[in-house]
Amino acid sequence: MKILLMKDVFKLGRAGDIKKVADGYGRNYLIPQGLAVLATPGAVKQADRIRAKAAERREALNSELSGLAESIQDTRLLFAAKAGETDKLYGSITAQQVADAITKETTFEIKRQQLEMQPIRTLGDHRVAVRLTMDLVPEFTVTVYREGEAAPKDGADAEAEAEAEEVVEGEEVAAEAEAEEAPATDDEATEE
Repeated sequence: MKILLMKDVFKLGRAGDIKKVADGYGRNYLIPQGLAVLATPGAVKQADRIRAKAAERREALNSELSGLAESIQDTRLLFAAKAGETDKLYGSITAQQVADAITKETTFEIKRQQLEMQPIRTLGDHRVAVRLTMDLVPEFTVTVYREGEAAPKDGADAEAEAEAEEVVEGEEVAAEAEAEEAPATDDEATEE
């Protein structure tokens, strides 16, 4: 069956494209959902107009969601899970759990279908992509750590903590040096 897409359909095409699809897919899903119409000669004549309108909508949506994409790009989600000695989880972290966590973090509702991921079954860092639009697909990090252990630090947090430790150590060394110098100057004063 030949159809004319009215809206962008992930992994099929953009609005205004003419595609050949399985009869059931077109008849039972695409046409009832308003995503496509039969590719009749009259509909094909409107394809350019549909493409232009869809490009405008796509551009507006991309500019609207670009701020959200930037905030998602910097996000790091932490999940504690029970795991065996080989770092394999007893169970898995599902797309629904990740979607709920990212929704809570960004206050923008993300559906599990928008996440491009398989269930996570091992400890460590995993990259997950969120399909906000066809053109806007930011990635974020999901870190799974062993339940009962301390949560791993971000690279930035770990660096800041290491710098803070260096500063504290430097202050301690400076204080010790001053303490060693101070009695020596007192002794010199009493000798004179």
